[in-house]
Amino acid sequence: MFLVFLKWMQGFDISVPHLFFYTSFKMLMSALSSFVLTLVVGKAFIAKLVSLKIGHKVRVTDVAVLAGSYNKESQIPSMGGLLFIFTIITSNLLWMDIQSPFTFLFTFTLVSMGLIGFIDDYLKIRNKGGLSARVKFLMQIACVFFITLYLHNESFSQAIHSVMNFHSIELKNTEVTGSLQSFMSHIYIPFMKHPFIIGSSMFTFLFSMFVLIGGMNAVNLTDGLDGLATGCMLMVAFVFAIIAFISNHVFVADYLNILYIEGAGDIAIFLSSLIGGLLGFLWFNSYPAQVFMGDTGSLALGAIIGLTSIVLRREFLLALVGGIFVIETLSVILQIFWVRFFKRRLFSCTPIHHHFEIKGWHESKIVIRFWMIGLVLSFLGLISLKVQ
Repeated sequence: MFLVFLKWMQGFDISVPHLFFYTSFKMLMSALSSFVLTLVVGKAFIAKLVSLKIGHKVRVTDVAVLAGSYNKESQIPSMGGLLFIFTIITSNLLWMDIQSPFTFLFTFTLVSMGLIGFIDDYLKIRNKGGLSARVKFLMQIACVFFITLYLHNESFSQAIHSVMNFHSIELKNTEVTGSLQSFMSHIYIPFMKHPFIIGSSMFTFLFSMFVLIGGMNAVNLTDGLDGLATGCMLMVAFVFAIIAFISNHVFVADYLNILYIEGAGDIAIFLSSLIGGLLGFLWFNSYPAQVFMGDTGSLALGAIIGLTSIVLRREFLLALVGGIFVIETLSVILQIFWVRFFKRRLFSCTPIHHHFEIKGWHESKIVIRFWMIGLVLSFLGLISLKVQ
């Protein structure tokens, strides 16, 4: 909206510095805006959650209690995801292009997945057990199907563009130029120069749905210790913000042999606001946490990062830089498999961060070590852009 105001000023021959229209400047301002706003409203927001008794009720079966590291009498507010969802949207309204289809797509994903998480959190808090696994999954499928249909069906996306008066999206690599949908069959692998071309449109459609749903639930599983999911998500978002920024520059993208995506600067701006919002949230979520993000935040964040990897055609890079999320998810899958076939546990408890907690590691040590692994994986992800 701020950019619309600046363009309106230009229409009256009022001089406006070009600095305000540079993607790099908008990224920095978007991150700063969401960070400051989160800090400003955060304390009052948490106080309001406490007054409404929106707390995380610790049960005697919780692994943290078993590990002896949690005060069973504490009531830490949940639904903290509402805080950074609000600040991210507010920041993006200021700095993103409201006619960009990416503004609509990413905002819709953030809000819709956050809403599913909010309903689940609310029902849990009201002692109704939350959404059943089946209902929750069906709600995720419905939203993910709409998003995936937009990404894969050109007629559907063009219909939305015409109704909403959005810009078109064009992608280009060293050989061809086309719409976003025409590149959905291109699967890029880290450290490999040329993509794999998948002939089956049904496979790529289902693969995109898998990435979105997998991203949501992987972040949800990781969100079990103070600051763990928040810090890991910061690193992943930073890597993809850089890739989106590069993808917005045709010559730099060509030099690094990655896709040029027209308008990808808006993705970089969105991720920058997400980084700022999460940094502000980490102020309150770091050990000892004053607020939890809940499913409201974890589902929204997982869906956003999954969507980003699909649009930038870097799904397998997400598996690399988001390796902590992959490890957490695999630990749960392996545990289920081990119990079913060998009738005993492979880990003391899953997700795997709880295994280390029961083994006697302090919560802060687990979080910092997982962050260190995430940082190394992020470096490898950035290196892969050059080594291909």
